[in-house]
Amino acid sequence: MEAAAPTATLLARARSGDPLAREQLCQRFLPLLQRWAHGRLPAYAREGATGTEDLVQNTLVRALNKLDTFEPRHEGAFFGYLREALLNQIRDRIRRARRRPAHEPLDASIVDAAPSPLEHAIGRELLDRYDRALERLPEEQRQAVILRIELGYTYREVAEALDRPSPNAARLMLTRALVRVAREMNGANG
Repeated sequence: MEAAAPTATLLARARSGDPLAREQLCQRFLPLLQRWAHGRLPAYAREGATGTEDLVQNTLVRALNKLDTFEPRHEGAFFGYLREALLNQIRDRIRRARRRPAHEPLDASIVDAAPSPLEHAIGRELLDRYDRALERLPEEQRQAVILRIELGYTYREVAEALDRPSPNAARLMLTRALVRVAREMNGANG
């Protein structure tokens, strides 16, 4: 079994483009950084599913991409460099989280029953046109529309209330009345 290469040797090989050396550096320092960072990123600073593990990996990748600027001065310097870089990433994430407002999901069960301003404006105009058209109907047709549309009566109930011979007769009368209401509302008198 081959002895583990010193960090300084792996760094020199990685600087010269050796992908195996980069992989060995990752295998060596990723678990150490994850243990060191565990619990340092508060829950409120985690963005979606990204947590401490993602910060550790990003920090290690960034450090490996900047190896040409790192000069090891003593044994353990690279791990110290990684810890400092990770700590800066954690601090940045915490600062960012403090600047944004708290994210609380909306309660879907809360519903505003009031119409929106647009619905209110359109609804008021439409309701006025409906009322004017309804006033122009003969009394029996007006009652049929009110009973069926506004009060939700069945055709049988409309027939009984208006003394019509059958539910079908009530349906026909209501259909004629609604056609007249629609024409009136659209301004096509006739």
